[in-house]
Amino acid sequence: MSDPNLTIRTTRVVKAPRNQVFRAWTDAALLARWWGPNGFTNTIHVFEPRSGGAWSLTMHGPDGATYANESRFVEVVANERIVFEHLRPMHPFIAEVHFADAVGGTHIDWRMIHPDKEEYDKVIGFVPAANEQNLDRLETLLHEHPHEP
Repeated sequence: MSDPNLTIRTTRVVKAPRNQVFRAWTDAALLARWWGPNGFTNTIHVFEPRSGGAWSLTMHGPDGATYANESRFVEVVANERIVFEHLRPMHPFIAEVHFADAVGGTHIDWRMIHPDKEEYDKVIGFVPAANEQNLDRLETLLHEHPHEP
């Protein structure tokens, strides 16, 4: 059980079927189009959404800064959940993303579990808003291209 004092939780119901939402999280070409806060773009180097698979990407900020990210998938259960461990270069955490049917679409429950208070304190000031922007961008993708994902 994760410590709620070290967990950032973001939830939302998106207006799309669960299989489409899950696909947008597990198809590298789709994920690259919505991952990250507003203004960010992505270069995905490796993306293996399966237990033990690697995920390597560079996020490009609107100010020109780049952010390398290395993660490892812990568990991927089709249309149900994705668990990955963000390894480096900064802000280690475990992400658990659960998908469930909901009235009008799919409920997403996204938890970022930090290893200690120091790491949690480093990100609590910006991650909640960034995660909301992530999900806004996901909803835009699903709305504008409903048959693609």
